[in-house]
Amino acid sequence: MPFPDELGSAVAVVDYNPSWPGEFTRLARRLHAALSDRAVAIDHIGSTSVPGLAAKDCIDAQVRVTELSADVVDMLEAAGFRCRPEPWNRVETSNGHRCEKLVFAPSIGDRPTNTHIRLHGGPNARYALLFRDYLRADPRARDAWGAFKQRLSRTATNLYDYGQIKAPATEVLMTAAERWAEQTKWTVV
Repeated sequence: MPFPDELGSAVAVVDYNPSWPGEFTRLARRLHAALSDRAVAIDHIGSTSVPGLAAKDCIDAQVRVTELSADVVDMLEAAGFRCRPEPWNRVETSNGHRCEKLVFAPSIGDRPTNTHIRLHGGPNARYALLFRDYLRADPRARDAWGAFKQRLSRTATNLYDYGQIKAPATEVLMTAAERWAEQTKWTVV
């Protein structure tokens, strides 16, 4: 569930905004300042990381760490980020593997963001990067995915419903992404 300050907004998938990479860069600086050497990498992920892809106007960042520890939570909360408490923001399944994670919302009043904390080398960290890189490499897949999300947002205006309907479609997309990864010898950088 969203925090109270995040309630009331309907799902809106908008055309790609060229300001999103710069907004990610500002977020990444804040995350780096909060976590310092705890962050192995800070990645721009999700739809806003794919030039030309329609997306919700919410910047997704992935911070890869060597350990999901209480001090990472403390460091981010001290910087104003809010740890999302829902169970689905603590564990996810990626390629059949159960993966722990943490997700943080921005400070009240900041632009919408989701900061995903995942283990460096974990299947779920790989999944997020493969999603991004596949859609960057395949314009037809990118355009089809964007059109699907725009159509979906017109009928599933509740964020929870939108996510539940999108999840199985994402698995179909990721099947194609895995084939692409195998064909191109793609690896996580």
